[in-house]
Amino acid sequence: MADEVEADTATDSRTGRRWRTDRRLLVPGLSWLIGTALVTTFFAIGAWQRRWIADDGLIVLRTIRNLYAGNGPVFNAGERVEANTSTAWTYLLSFWGWVTGAQLEYVVLWVALILSVAAIPIAMYGTARLYGNRFLGAGTAGAKTLTLLLPLGSVVYIALPPARDFATSGLENGLVIFWIACLWCLFLAWAMRDRERTDWRANAAFLFLAFFAGLAPLIRPEITILGGLVLLVLFCGPIGWKLRVSMVVVAAVVPVGYQIFRMGYYAILVPHPAIAKDASGAKWGQGFTYLGNLFGPYTLLLPVILAVLVAAVVIATRVRSHDPEQIDPHAHIADDIPDILEPVSSQSRNWATRWVDFQARLQQPSTVVITVAVAGTLLTLYWLRQGGDFMHGRVLLAPLFILLLPLMVVPATIPTSARTALARWRLAAAAFIILVVGGTVWWAAAISQNVLSDAGMDIGRDGIVDERRFYVANMANENPITAEDYLDYPRMRAMMERIEELDGKGGIILPSGNYDEWYVAELRKNLPENKRNQTTLYFLNLGMTGMNAPLDVRVIDQMGLAYPLAAHTERLEDGRIGHDKNLPTAWVIAETGGVAGGPGLPGYIDPIEVRQANVALTCPMTQSRFASYKETWSFARFRHNLRQAFEFNSYRIVRQPEYEILRCGLEPIKLDEK
Repeated sequence: MADEVEADTATDSRTGRRWRTDRRLLVPGLSWLIGTALVTTFFAIGAWQRRWIADDGLIVLRTIRNLYAGNGPVFNAGERVEANTSTAWTYLLSFWGWVTGAQLEYVVLWVALILSVAAIPIAMYGTARLYGNRFLGAGTAGAKTLTLLLPLGSVVYIALPPARDFATSGLENGLVIFWIACLWCLFLAWAMRDRERTDWRANAAFLFLAFFAGLAPLIRPEITILGGLVLLVLFCGPIGWKLRVSMVVVAAVVPVGYQIFRMGYYAILVPHPAIAKDASGAKWGQGFTYLGNLFGPYTLLLPVILAVLVAAVVIATRVRSHDPEQIDPHAHIADDIPDILEPVSSQSRNWATRWVDFQARLQQPSTVVITVAVAGTLLTLYWLRQGGDFMHGRVLLAPLFILLLPLMVVPATIPTSARTALARWRLAAAAFIILVVGGTVWWAAAISQNVLSDAGMDIGRDGIVDERRFYVANMANENPITAEDYLDYPRMRAMMERIEELDGKGGIILPSGNYDEWYVAELRKNLPENKRNQTTLYFLNLGMTGMNAPLDVRVIDQMGLAYPLAAHTERLEDGRIGHDKNLPTAWVIAETGGVAGGPGLPGYIDPIEVRQANVALTCPMTQSRFASYKETWSFARFRHNLRQAFEFNSYRIVRQPEYEILRCGLEPIKLDEK
């Protein structure tokens, strides 16, 4: 009678199906709601307190300024270079900047903050659905148990200072975790959908999932690992060939269309920063150093181990807490118990039957969990191979977020009595989970304000730096947001003075060791009229320079994020990670049309090297690369770029002009020439 008192009957207004609701589901629902609200609120407060826009976050805004000015999606007018890694981030910010008309720095701040914060409850909702409460769409609660849905993985993520730093920062981290969270929910919804449904709503939801997963390479190129695995599962799932073909078309239309545009417009296969950083290279040692740089300051291994133990307990509890005789064959839990309800001899199956059976078993929540676990692991290995990044923690946040998805919330199922061995086991498991969640909250409170041991003004020998702390310390500004804020960074005000001095005259502005002075290399007198008064600024930090400099000032860097000549040099073996290309200044003087000697050349630059660079630049392949992004864009140029994009993607030059002359088979200059 007690069960009858606590159970009501409801009718689905859409399908007419009657099902039973259990009032005990209010407990998991309320526990999830309270936990989600608390975690999201703390994350929002922490992200707001640490709000800022990084120098790298300002880079994308110069591209948007050029878009608005009619120069196209470029960093410098007249040079088709894709200086931003995330295509979706560039155009999303462009849209909201256009809609609001607000200052771009505040547009990027709010868009990044909203997406970052929204990703947390969305991910927690998806995980709650994974554990199957009726109010979240699954309904597996037992009548003699009380289930709490407690935050665990979400607490681990928001506790990390880098997670709060990059919730704003102007970089695409917020978009990445938001996309991951939404994909997680959509993928789970597909796994929990009735396989027999073939109505238009089910097909539309399936195709939208395929479309959304297909956006992965535009979110960030390496996140294609997750999107690609999801698409592979969908393609092999229990669908007909017509829907399978439609899925391929829908998933490919945007990324493939943009890839064709990228090849024809920019003349390369990947975003330009991937060329500059040689994303296909391998630096395993530096990668493990980067991993330790994230795990060390926060004792992150402790909550990770506890999370793994909780996952094992949840799996064990789930398997042992279901009696096959009491399972509804239409419930999703039945998918996890093969050959119990309907034993079939494997010897009697042909390959077609096995393939159909395999397809059917793909569409279940456990497949989703395995897929994200594999994707998170592969993405972590990719970054270890790549060597990580120079920004503390940044590139490992996405794989960590993916790996934590199945544990964003965890179920602690408490039996109402402990009369049986199974009930006592479940009670012990629930107690363990509650203790782990409590311990994780304590750990989070203890490490949430930890910082790297290095001083904020210094970059360690490993090349990794707490980026936000570095700029805050160097500018004495707790929340640097606008490009104007960065004028307080060393050299910036002196740079602006140099730009004003060269207005209408032209020249090449080069940094000096003195923070209050910039060198200027003069241009040759015989340059074409459109180059005669061109001002070029050559400096590592593209964001603060590009956003403070007028659009008619050409801003380039020795690493090659916005400068193809530097990007196509070979990677330095022992260079700082993320900055392991460094183009000698002589190349810039030669390529820009600077003088090769005399009083117009700064004294620290060897005139011989400038002359050698002038010769090295005549290499036919290098000239073809210049033409691919500098010549007026036309259909003929588009077609030519399409053909050469593969070759340009792998093209590399020797950074010493003297040896580049030999590599290209050019005639060396005579050192005694005047």
